[in-house]
This record gives sequence, C-alpha cells and structure tokens, in this order.
Amino acid sequence: MKAHFDPIALAKQQIERDREATKRHEGLFEHKMDRMLTSPLAFLRGSAPLFYDLLKNIPELANGPPGEGWITGDLHLENFGAFKPEAHFADGEEAVFDLNDFDDCTIGPLRFDVLRVTTSLILAGRELGCDARRSLYLCDELLGSYAAHLRRKTAFPPEPPCVRLLVKTASSRSRQVLLDARTEVVKGERRFTRGARYRDLKPDVLRSVPKAFEEYFDGLDHAARPKRHTFEIVDAAFRIAGTGSLGCMRVAVLVRGKGGKDGHWVFDMKSEGTPSSAEIVRIPKMNGAERVLSGLRACLASPPVLAGTTHLLGMPMLVRRLTPQEDKLDLTKIADAQLDALSKYLGALAGRAHRKGATKLPASSWKDADLAALLEHAIRMAGIHEAAYLAIANETR
Repeated sequence: MKAHFDPIALAKQQIERDREATKRHEGLFEHKMDRMLTSPLAFLRGSAPLFYDLLKNIPELANGPPGEGWITGDLHLENFGAFKPEAHFADGEEAVFDLNDFDDCTIGPLRFDVLRVTTSLILAGRELGCDARRSLYLCDELLGSYAAHLRRKTAFPPEPPCVRLLVKTASSRSRQVLLDARTEVVKGERRFTRGARYRDLKPDVLRSVPKAFEEYFDGLDHAARPKRHTFEIVDAAFRIAGTGSLGCMRVAVLVRGKGGKDGHWVFDMKSEGTPSSAEIVRIPKMNGAERVLSGLRACLASPPVLAGTTHLLGMPMLVRRLTPQEDKLDLTKIADAQLDALSKYLGALAGRAHRKGATKLPASSWKDADLAALLEHAIRMAGIHEAAYLAIANETR
C-alpha cells in the first residue's frame, strides 16, 4: 500500500514529525500525543501538515471549485471562537464570535479551508452525538451556507443560542478570572504559575524578551496604543498551549496594565514559521508573523485586540493580548436542536471571511455538484484521518 494511503505509515510520519518539533522541551511530545488522541477531531487539529501531504499526494482531493484568497490554512470546528476585537478596546468588554486562528494562513484556493472544516465536522460527529447521516446533513448545511455568503453580502443567519450564550458569558468574564487561572500572587506581586501551562524561560530567551516587547509596542497603531507605562514587564514564561503548535517558541508576558495585582495584562508572543500548506500553496513574500497579521486583518471585520509583530532571537513573532473574553464552544454540550443553525452559522462566517480576504472570487456561485464533490473529498479525508488516528494510538500505547 502506498504510504499516502497507509494509516500505519502516516502515523509513523506524524510521530516522527512531532518528536522533532518537541525535542527541545521535556515531556512535550507525550503531552501532544495525549492531546491529539482524545478524539479524531483532536488528531486533525494537531496534524495539519498531514492534511496537506494528502492533498499533494492525492491530487484529486485538491481539485474543486474556483476562488483564491487568504485562507486560514487550518480551518476546523474548534478554530471558531469568542474573542475581544480591536474595535471594542475602549468600549467595554464586548466579545465577538468569528474565525480565531490564523497561524497557518496564506493565499491559496478557498476550497482547501472548506474541505478541512467539512472534514472536521464529519470527524466531530460522535462528539456532537450524531450518526453518520446526521453528520453528513450538517455538512450539507455548512457547505450551502458557505457558498451563499462567499460571492455576495447577504442576510446573515441568526446567532444560534449556543453562540449567543458563549458570547454573553465571555463578555461578562472579568480580568481577575483570567489572572487567577494563570498566575499566583507572590509577595504581593503576580507571576505566572509554573507547571503544566508555564515553564521558566531559558536565560538567553528571558534576556531578549524586553527588547522584543519594546519592538512590538513601537509598531502598534498610535491611535490604539495604550500608555507605555502599562507595558512594564512583570514576568515572562514559556507557554504550553495549543495542539498543532506545540513545540514552537511561545512566550507569555505579564505586564503592569492598569496597576495593582488585579490590573495586569497578559500577552502571547508566538513564533510563526512556514505554514503547513507550503509545499502546495503560494506563500506570500513576508515573514511568518507579518503573514499571520496580514491574513487575520484581511479576513476579519475586526481583528483581535492589540495584535502586532516583533522578533525574538531572530524569530518572527506574532504578539496579541490575551483577554478574559477568549473562549470556544464545548462541542459535547450543544443540543442537537441547535446543530443545524450552528452549521449554517459557521459556514456563513467562513464565507464572509473568504469574501473579505479574496484575491480572486469565483465568477459564479459554486454549484450543487461542486459542493457534493467537496463532501465526497471530505469523506475520504475523514476516513484516512480516522484510520491514522487509530494507528498513532496503537504506535504510542
């Protein structure tokens, strides 16, 4: 069996890739395996390069309807979420719900994002409490809604109750909740709690953080930039977060903020390298952090608050402020009666983002036959990922 069809070979390739990516951090490989093996959807989340390897090696899966522009490169159900947008920085703590992960963004065929999110919906079926036919029906709803919103601005579907509740809950969450979950008070001053989420930085990295953070601050838009004294660094630590990105350089920075032990702000500095789709998609000629910032600004009506770029030890880094308003849906707790509306809503969000970030919109709407072909491709993709998921579990048990 060819390696790109063989789940055992794919599992071994994924293990080798993850060992290499996490080798500089003790215990991180095992941590990533634990996260990826919680479900087939979690495996898809953590193995974006495998997805693009399959598109490269099985070209018919990469074929589909036209349209190019900025894509997230890693669109799946858990890359939609609540966050505090830049437009609301001075207007209270109101959150929005939209696409929220652009680490793998690039300019490429729009159908790649659509194929990946549809594959994720199939793989999430059991977590959503759906049988196969129900899962495929939800895919139809997502695809149809996406196509309707890709070429023209049209009436947006109403927020499903689960999204409305998430946004309401996130909007009311206090900064102290965020700080208490990530920090501890030591001698009257907050610092990151070392353990599963944060570790000490190596000395050379720690020494470089102030200069990198200063570069980020100086690059912010003057109109939105807070006072310089609010950016006084209180603590910095290596951050362990995400699934696919585990192993990359990621630094959490705690700054003075509005003052007092409950007024601090938390920032995330994350290295941005080559996106997973690099072998089959044209990558913009800019460094990784500039690429990600350009992608989210191209696709989102209002990007996350205080997003910017810097360099740390020569690595391009995306910097953003972490706020209490960040959250995502718990797929295991969504009532079946809301799934139709949720699928349509997610499809509309993706279509709107692609329409905004498009460099070449299709001349006409995607046809029913195009959507049916994409669904068939997603079924094949889901089957390969499901088998590789089982194989990687077998290889690492």
